[in-house]
Amino acid sequence: MPEFHDQLRARVQGSYTLEAGTEMLIRAFGGRFAEPGNPWIDEDPMSGKTWIDFGEIPPHVGSLSGGERRFLMLAASVAADVPVGVGEILDGLDRPLMEIALAGFAHASGSHGHSGLQFSDDGLSFVRGDRPGTLYQWPEETTKS
Repeated sequence: MPEFHDQLRARVQGSYTLEAGTEMLIRAFGGRFAEPGNPWIDEDPMSGKTWIDFGEIPPHVGSLSGGERRFLMLAASVAADVPVGVGEILDGLDRPLMEIALAGFAHASGSHGHSGLQFSDDGLSFVRGDRPGTLYQWPEETTKS
């Protein structure tokens, strides 16, 4: 559902935390938790615009597997300040999900937009500024299984 995912991305553009949470759901589990039919996917019937209501994730994850539940709660926490026990969450994530989580944290912090200043050896004069890029790259999107 690339078009639908693009709509979700467009809706949150400009909010690093919402961008990160949205991207986390799109990239994990083949994107199935960022598709219509999930109780946290909302649509305005008048405009047709869709978005993820991250606050609706916690009451709807009880029937999911432990890994799915942990990851969705983590994404909700990044995007909407949903409280989670980080130790409990991280302890149960596999490597692919941890890669997505790390990229989400880096994006939410704005590391992709940070700039670095370099000074002369004496520390008194500005030499140049650079943009080092994101602290952690988003992994490739997975396909549905």
